[in-house]
Amino acid sequence: MQLLARIGAALQGQRGYLFPWAPVCLALGIGAFFLSREEPSVLFLGVCGAMAFAGLGGVWALPEAARPLALGVAFCLLGVAIAGVRAHRVAAPVLDWRYYGPVEGRIVGIDRSASDALRLTLDRVVLARVVSEKVPKRVRVALHGDQRFIDPKPHMTVILTGHLAPPSGPVEPGGFDFKRHAWFQGIGAIGYTRVPVLALAPAPDRQSLLRLRLRLSDAIRNRLSGETGALAAAVTTGDRSGVPQSTLEALRASNLAHLLAISGLHMGLLVGFVFASLRYGMALHEWSALYLPTKKIAAMVALGAATGYLLLSGGNVATERAYAMAAVALLAVMVDRRAISLRAVAVAAMVVLMLRPEAMLGPGFQMSFAATTALVAVFEILRKRGPLRIPRFLRPVFAVAVSSLVAGLATAPFGAAHFNTVSHYGLVANLLAVPIMGTVVVPSAVVAACLAPIGLEAVGLVPMGLGLDAILWVARWVAGLEGAVGHVPRPPAAVLPLLALGMLWAILWQGRARCLGAVPVLVAGVLWIGTERPLALIADTGGLVGVMQETGARALSKPRGAGFVARNWLENDGDGADQADAAARWGAGEGRVRKVELGGLALWHVFGKREVAALADCPETALVVLSHDTDTDLPCDVWTPARLRKSGAVALYARKDGLQMKTARDISGRRMWNTRALRPQ
Repeated sequence: MQLLARIGAALQGQRGYLFPWAPVCLALGIGAFFLSREEPSVLFLGVCGAMAFAGLGGVWALPEAARPLALGVAFCLLGVAIAGVRAHRVAAPVLDWRYYGPVEGRIVGIDRSASDALRLTLDRVVLARVVSEKVPKRVRVALHGDQRFIDPKPHMTVILTGHLAPPSGPVEPGGFDFKRHAWFQGIGAIGYTRVPVLALAPAPDRQSLLRLRLRLSDAIRNRLSGETGALAAAVTTGDRSGVPQSTLEALRASNLAHLLAISGLHMGLLVGFVFASLRYGMALHEWSALYLPTKKIAAMVALGAATGYLLLSGGNVATERAYAMAAVALLAVMVDRRAISLRAVAVAAMVVLMLRPEAMLGPGFQMSFAATTALVAVFEILRKRGPLRIPRFLRPVFAVAVSSLVAGLATAPFGAAHFNTVSHYGLVANLLAVPIMGTVVVPSAVVAACLAPIGLEAVGLVPMGLGLDAILWVARWVAGLEGAVGHVPRPPAAVLPLLALGMLWAILWQGRARCLGAVPVLVAGVLWIGTERPLALIADTGGLVGVMQETGARALSKPRGAGFVARNWLENDGDGADQADAAARWGAGEGRVRKVELGGLALWHVFGKREVAALADCPETALVVLSHDTDTDLPCDVWTPARLRKSGAVALYARKDGLQMKTARDISGRRMWNTRALRPQ
């Protein structure tokens, strides 16, 4: 009781500054839901929700000192309930077997895969000889081979012959769970086709946001050819299907990939340009300036422009977050409140978390809110210190420099943890590219949108294209510098939560105790530095094995095949090599039977139908990974694709008493997105 009294007294000292902690508590509850290794029952979720609403409604009956703590607990419980409700709401059948045959569906998404292949997302799916109750709600198919027979359009019904499979789990134990990601997107199968896709029925004449987006994208690409037009479409409508993979790699290497994601930068520039243009325009008219609330009218129109941009861009998580921030700021202007504050950031975070709690696990949410929170905190400190003693003409340059530095430092650990790369010259690239985006690209895009109804959109698109060309030049120049990109290993699971909590404590807590935020940050750094990578990794299909060598570099069992898994393993090791180079490190083994000794354990990888069928014997102490299932009774520990489908990817760690094995299922547990018994049938 004495401890609770001290906590209550400390929280009382934070009165007026506690609201930004509400989304933090909400996120803790959401995190607890996703960390659970067993699927919470509907009854448990209902109890959490009931207790949360009871706590939020009855908190005023408690002593004043206990209210902040009670509200924090209530928001945590609400986070658990919201995440659970969302997981059940999106529940849909997931394919449990490999399917090959005809696939019919309606196009509801067009993008590109990591291999730069055009990819279609289909709904209203029909599969041959599969009852409708077991057909996935959506499937995603990559198009390979000759596809000149079709020009995919939104809501066009197509038919194809393709390979489908359940969404893959983590490529290694503790890695990003692609099954969970697909679950919340409603995608129950992924696959590919190498035969032509044919149009079964044309798209209906009715208009939709997706069709409007892609029509605008096509119009922009027709005006601005090549990668400039593709980039213009991406920053205007969010359609990245035309952006070449080489361009994406250059933008990532220079830390300019955020310019493609329609997020806070784009929304802020758009809202700021519309707001300033309209307000200054009305100020030039004497009657309007004297008798109209020009500031509030400008804010209202800017909010309308932001809403249109949200709808036009497809409304991804980053755009929703940016829109929520912009809406809160503009509404604050309308009611004569301060527009930019940590409270506004907190409101935006709560909106996004309540609508899409799963977004908290993705890099977009984490990096977006890390940058926004840090920027607001730093500029609030600068505002309290009074006017800057620098020439007026240098203040915009100072603001851009500080913004780029703060945002880069805030997002760097999250970007490195998710993408395993660090852009060493990202600050230089942003200092050169962001002003071009703000002074040329976004204003030109607004001008083009205003003039498009009268056919004069070229007036805005031409300077927009020139600005984007300049940004692309900066990206390629920075990416081409020696040592532009560094590689780092994937951190342990506890690192990012510790970093986030430490940074939030340092920003949100008032008083000298905020220095305690450095403790979890330092702990996270120590854990990251001491990262232990698995001695051996086995893909969940049995198609690839990777073994860590004494040099600290991983050797792969195959130079081709399972490329996505290979790329992720090497990236998680902090290794910049490609699959072919990593396969050349494996010296032992011949042909399609690869062998290696690991601390007294013989690890074999046998791939190919003939090689698996020909395998008749193996040492009892060996661990043998097969690329195909077999009925042969072998004396060794055999890992077939059927066994791996149940366990997920496998990792082996070196321990004093031998090798320790961990599977993806050991870490992810039994959740509805990876356990058939828990899925809707």
